[in-house]
This record gives sequence, structure tokens and C-alpha cells, in this order.
Amino acid sequence: MAIDKLLREKLMKELSDSSIKGKRRQYLRKIMMWQFMVKFSYGLKRVLDIIVASVLMILLSPVFVLTAIVIYLEDPGPVFFMQKRVGKDGRFFDFYKFRSMVVNAEKLKDKILKQNESGDGVIFKMKRDPRITKSGRIIRRFSIDELPQLYNVLLGDMSLVGPRPPLPREVAEYSLEDRKRLHIKPGITCIWQVSGRSDIPFNEQVELDMQYIRSQGVWGDLKILLKTIPAVITGKGAY
Repeated sequence: MAIDKLLREKLMKELSDSSIKGKRRQYLRKIMMWQFMVKFSYGLKRVLDIIVASVLMILLSPVFVLTAIVIYLEDPGPVFFMQKRVGKDGRFFDFYKFRSMVVNAEKLKDKILKQNESGDGVIFKMKRDPRITKSGRIIRRFSIDELPQLYNVLLGDMSLVGPRPPLPREVAEYSLEDRKRLHIKPGITCIWQVSGRSDIPFNEQVELDMQYIRSQGVWGDLKILLKTIPAVITGKGAY
């Protein structure tokens, strides 16, 4: 009887161990499948970024040339505006735009900081910013100033869709929740860009960015890109 009991206990232990190992294998398979799907999704997103950015740069090349000429004729100086921005995981990168302000705009900013119209105080927004040139108001209204960021997309610093890249001084004021925006690549357009743009308060921008991060996917990106077209045409919230 004692031997039978020992054999029975040994068998139960083996079955138990076998069950645990089986669950572990099943769990590992699920993890590996999830990792594969995530990598595949990111890879597909990157392919979409490269194809769309390349096509747009070719199709819009006349707009690039015309915009550059207009900017220089109104206010001689650099046609492009380059700035350090914060990308994925806090990495700095060179961010490109068409210059829509006077050449010394950054130096003049300190004089108008008190006129910031952003209620949250993290980002600087001013509807009647005196530094913006006449041509700058037009290219800002229709987001033409953002077109050089297609080059950032090709470089891999940005994506077509994602949270807008913040300035280092803005990130310095971020809360821990706000910093979650830096978990993915920044983008040229995003949910709040097609939902009101600068009219949306910063805290709501963060909520919409987090909503995108939780549910991001290629089909979702395509929907946002399509919604960007009417948002650009109407110019709502662009200043």
C-alpha cells in the first residue's frame, strides 16, 4: 500500500509538472505570436510611411518650389526652418518646416511669452502672432509649412501619423502621463490634428494621443490620413 501511495504521488507530481510545462509553452507561444504581430504592424506602418511620403514629395515638388520662392521674396533668408524636437523615447532629432515667420522669430519669442493663448501653458499658441509673415499665414492655414516633414518621415524620425513632436522645453514641463506620448514615433498628423488642431487644449491633445497609441493600426492611420485632407482644406484651428 505504501508503494502504491508513493507511485500515485509521483504520477500526480509528473502530471502536475507536465501541465505546468504545457501552460508555459502555450503562454510562450502567445507571447511570440503577439511580438510577431506587433513587429509586423510596425513594419507595415513603416512601408506605408515610405511609399506615401515618397509619392507626396514627387507630386508636391512644384508646391515646394513655389513656396520656397514666395518665402524668400517676402523675407530674404533661409527658406526652411530647422528645430530640435523630441521623438520616440526622448530622442532628439532635426525637425524641418517651411519658414513662416521672420528670420529672428526665436529671439523675439521671449518678448511675447506672456501673451500665450494656450490655457495649459505647456505649449505656446497665439492666433495673432506678430512674427508670422503674410505668406506664412497662408502656408500655415493650409499646413503647407509642414510638408518638409515628409523628409523626416523618410529619415525615420517621424511617421505620417502619430503625436506631434514636442519641443525640449515643453517636455521638461510634462507630467508622467504626458510623457507616454513619447512611447511611439511622432507624426505629421494625428487625431487632434483632424479634430480641431490648435483649438484643442493641451490636456485633451494628450488624451487623444493616448487613445491613438492604444488603438493604433494601419487601417486607423489610413482613416486619419483621409480625414487630414478636409482638415487641411478648411484650415480650422490652424494658426
